Amino acid sequence: MLALYHAEPAANSLKVLIALHEKGLAFESRYVDLHKFEQHEPWFVKINPDGQVPVLDHDGALIVQTTVINEYLEDVFPDQNPLRPADPVKRAHTRVWNKFCDEHVMNHVSMHGWHRMVSIIARSVESDEFEQLMSRIPLKEQREKWRTARSGFAQDQLDEATRKIEVACNRVEAALADGPWLIGDFYSLADINFFSYCGIAVGRMFPEMVTAQSHPRLTDWVERMRARPGVAMALAGPDHTDPKLRTFTGEAR
Repeated sequence: MLALYHAEPAANSLKVLIALHEKGLAFESRYVDLHKFEQHEPWFVKINPDGQVPVLDHDGALIVQTTVINEYLEDVFPDQNPLRPADPVKRAHTRVWNKFCDEHVMNHVSMHGWHRMVSIIARSVESDEFEQLMSRIPLKEQREKWRTARSGFAQDQLDEATRKIEVACNRVEAALADGPWLIGDFYSLADINFFSYCGIAVGRMFPEMVTAQSHPRLTDWVERMRARPGVAMALAGPDHTDPKLRTFTGEAR
């Protein structure tokens, strides 16, 4: 049996939810409420010592890290609506895109998400309670990120993140000249990866950055992604985010 511990259908959780739905795999949804800091509760830290979602439970085997989870699904269910090309060159290109998304896209989009949404949550908590919450976060880097969100990200950091996001969008626009998907005519994990981190977020955070005039291929690609039944099913999942915080639906981890 497959079970997925996840939050709202955005970013990290969305990335795995899309893969599961695209492959047509039955799974049990186990919602973790990040707004109640359930990811740092002892019961969840036993599941993932890093205190982060999502986590895939496959018959008791726990798999973490989104790209690893999606690769695992391909390893275990290779013939069920494959999302990884059979051709070794195209498979390598898929991995390059995934590496690019994980290392050069996700953190920059995440910074803006934290700046616009998580900072509001962090500042709404009283100092004593905030420090108690921080003491429960396993990763030092995440504690520092929460404290930065509470005090505010520096403008030069945000400007550089914006520049990196624009570079990523330009790279995708160029790649789509070779076909409807990032790997030409093959819909892959690379498309899922970029869409989950950047495809929706950019439109919400920087509507002026990607337009039909400046990035026609990317604009059409986003619509193709949204039209896919697996993507639509993933996006239709429960979202308990306070509507006032939905300038960008990110994941407070």
